[in-house]
Amino acid sequence: MSYKSPRRPQFFYTTAPLPCPYVAGRTERKVVTEVSGPEADHLHDRLSRAGFRRSHNIAYAPVCPGCNSCVPIRIPVADFQPDRTLRRIARANAGMDGFEMPARATAEQYQLFQSYQQARHGDGDMATMSFYDYRAMVEDTPIDTFMAEFRDADERLVAACLTDRLGDGLSAVYSFFLPDYDRRSLGTYSILWLIERARASSLPYVYLGYWVPESRKMAYKARFRPSEILQGGAWRVLGEPADHHPREVSSMVSEAAG
Repeated sequence: MSYKSPRRPQFFYTTAPLPCPYVAGRTERKVVTEVSGPEADHLHDRLSRAGFRRSHNIAYAPVCPGCNSCVPIRIPVADFQPDRTLRRIARANAGMDGFEMPARATAEQYQLFQSYQQARHGDGDMATMSFYDYRAMVEDTPIDTFMAEFRDADERLVAACLTDRLGDGLSAVYSFFLPDYDRRSLGTYSILWLIERARASSLPYVYLGYWVPESRKMAYKARFRPSEILQGGAWRVLGEPADHHPREVSSMVSEAAG
């Protein structure tokens, strides 16, 4: 007779309050849990469907007091239809080549990462990351992760997107690009590339993390239509009416724990 070992209990913790990085004057708190062990991929799938995001071996979701601005958002690949602006961005980058690379940090990536941080987020914590910090961000992953690299006609690395592969899609963890290429909208183009990659792999969704309507930096995520947002414990098409109530920590944990 064989015995199946019991599943290890999943523990969730709430972080101390910190200033919100997206909306000035607000306070941020997160619920976090460890993603590790032989069931890490399955756990991460459940957490992603419940609105969590991954950093290293930690999954987190916002549970900010009095605020429900961070909205999980994903793109249903089969229904996605690019509008005129997105088609223009695709044409502008027609000569770009995208490559799916192992999640291994390189000096070339780090140089691009530094240029992006100094130009876009010079006063942020990530602007001071050393190569070893960057390598940990890329390589410290308990799940199936790859780096999407984008090169121009001269084979110069101009954009990259750290990406997790889920059972039901691709999840864009962090993207960065050459600041000189602002007019090419490389961040948006990398998402278009992920959509096509997901479609080719018969994966139904591309997860974009959190959409924050009050944040201009997050506005681009609502360009991809139709999109689905997680509200009240259910994924709904963006724009459809829905009850907008804050999610309790206990509800989020229950959804994630399966």
